[in-house]
Amino acid sequence: MELSRFDYYLIAINAIGFILYLVNTWLYSHTAEGQIDRILTITSLLGGSLGIVIAILLFDRKSVKDNMMSRVFVICVLIIQIIIFLMVKGHIKTDLTFAFWEFFGAHKIIIVYLLAINIVTLIAFAVDKIAAIEHRSRIRIVTLLALAFIGGSIGALIAMYVFHHKTKQDYFSVGVPLIMLMQAVVIFFLMNGKI
Repeated sequence: MELSRFDYYLIAINAIGFILYLVNTWLYSHTAEGQIDRILTITSLLGGSLGIVIAILLFDRKSVKDNMMSRVFVICVLIIQIIIFLMVKGHIKTDLTFAFWEFFGAHKIIIVYLLAINIVTLIAFAVDKIAAIEHRSRIRIVTLLALAFIGGSIGALIAMYVFHHKTKQDYFSVGVPLIMLMQAVVIFFLMNGKI
C-alpha cells in the first residue's frame, strides 16, 4: 500500500501536534506564561488533533477546569476530521442526502436512544443545579460533558438555559454547541457513508 501526499501530511501534522502538546504541558508546569495554546488550536484544526489526543492519553489524563475546553475542542475536531478523512478516502455515497427525518424514521432505535439520553442529561443538569444551590456534592463536569457527548447535547443545551446553569463556563457555553455540530456531522456521515 502506497501512501499519498495527504497521508504523509497527516502523519507529519499529527507528529507535530503530539510534540507541541508535550511542549505545552512542560511550559504549563515550568513557566508562568509562554504556553502555546493558540498554536495547538491551529495545529488541531490543520489535522493534528489525533497526535494531540494521543499525547493527552499517554501523558496528561487528568482533566481539570483549566484544560476542559481544550479537550472538548480537540476531541470534537478529531471526530470531525476522522469523518472528513473517511470521506476523502471514498467512504461516502455519490448521491448525498440531507433527509434526516427519513433516516431517523428508518432507524427508530436511534430516536429512542437520543430521547432517553437527552432526558437523562437534562435531569443530571437539574440535579447538579439543585446541588449547587444547596451546597451539596456536585456532579462532575466530565460526567455532564460526557452525557452531552454521547448524545445528550440537546438536553444539555436546554438545561443550561432553562436552569441558568453552566452558562458562564466556556467548556459548556461553547463546548456543548461544538458537540452538537460534531454530532450533526456524525449523523450526516451515518446517512451518507459507505461503511
